[in-house]
Amino acid sequence: MGKDKSEIENWKSMDEVQTYLGVSRETVLRWIGNRKMPAHKVGRLWKFKFSEVDEWIRSGGAGSGNDTKNDTEGNADGES
Repeated sequence: MGKDKSEIENWKSMDEVQTYLGVSRETVLRWIGNRKMPAHKVGRLWKFKFSEVDEWIRSGGAGSGNDTKNDTEGNADGES
């Protein structure tokens, strides 16, 4: 009936999704707010499923625009 534990995808943190996508925290937050990036708020933390994020990207969710303009400038600590 349910999925085997080895088949269940783990939730990923903001830091993990930033590293996975190679973008800043600010960009991820803009994508959540402006482009409907799949994310789930658990208390005060954002959690992600990479499979949902991958599908969102494949469907054109990230698109091209000026959302990532600050990513090339770098953000050493990843904080806002």
